[in-house]
Formats: sequence, structure tokens, C-alpha cells
Amino acid sequence: MKIKCEVCKTEYSVPSDSIGRVRCAVCGNVWHVSRASHRSGLMVFFAALCALLAATVFAVAVIVSSRRDDPEKRPLIATITDVSTIKDESGAPRISVRGTVTNRSDDIYAFPDLSIVLYDANGSPISRQKFMPSATLLDAGQSVVFSHTLSGDVAGVKRVTVELIDVNIGDKK
Repeated sequence: MKIKCEVCKTEYSVPSDSIGRVRCAVCGNVWHVSRASHRSGLMVFFAALCALLAATVFAVAVIVSSRRDDPEKRPLIATITDVSTIKDESGAPRISVRGTVTNRSDDIYAFPDLSIVLYDANGSPISRQKFMPSATLLDAGQSVVFSHTLSGDVAGVKRVTVELIDVNIGDKK
């Protein structure tokens, strides 16, 4: 085992079963050497155990998070039931979107904002319009109908989708 003089920091190698008084050959300091403690091994064990626990908690958090992001596992789902083109007061064509938001869970959820996204023939978004539905809470198993007429040009629109927006963090759901 390695020992070190407390005064001049000179290091010595001695057999691990050595115990007793030792005198430093450099500075003459005398100190007592005892058997190597198993404490450091125990500390390494506890550190490894803590690291394993932290890794397990992280893995569980990632799995739970990925399940929440799975469309089949989300508590709320928005569905478009009808998309039609109507004329406004000035005769300009507008897109009207109707649909439902359904709470598939056993809990009450705050009704999120919705975003209607219009896409061109290449699948690129043309525009995105956010709106707030009239409902505020959605009971377990309940569905609420929404309707929104979009402003802006309808030329080139080939596909329409609806997205739920988590107002707390601004992410699409």
C-alpha cells in the first residue's frame, strides 16, 4: 500500500499488512500507519449503486415520455370531420373546417388551443392558423365539436390538418 508523509509529502510503498510507527527518511516526521480501510471500497459501491439508480430513473422517464408522445397513447385527439370552401361577405373563397376533440382518458383535461395547417401539393405547409375553441374543460370520455373558418387565400391547398397545441410549452400534440 502507499503511504505519504504528512509534512513533506514523500511517498512510500509498504506491505498492506504493515501497521505501527513510521519515520520519514527525508524530514524525520513520525506518524502511525494502520491497516488499509475498506471504507473506500464501500464508498465506490454506494456511488455505483447511486449511478445505477439514477440511470434507471432516467430510463423510466424516457419511456414514459415516449409513450406520451405516441399518438395512440395521447389522452386528447383532434379529428377533422368536414372541410368545405365557402364564400365570405365579399365573395372571396374561404376554407371552413369542422371537427371534434375527444378526451380518451379517465381524467378531466383543459381544452387546448387548436391549429389548422394548410398544405400544398408537395406536402409543404402554406399557412398555419391558431384558434381557441369555445370549451374550456373536457370531461373523461367527452367529445366537443369545433368549427373554424380560415382567413387568407385558399389557392393551392391540397390537404388540411388540425393539431392540438399545449399552451404550457407551445408544442404540438
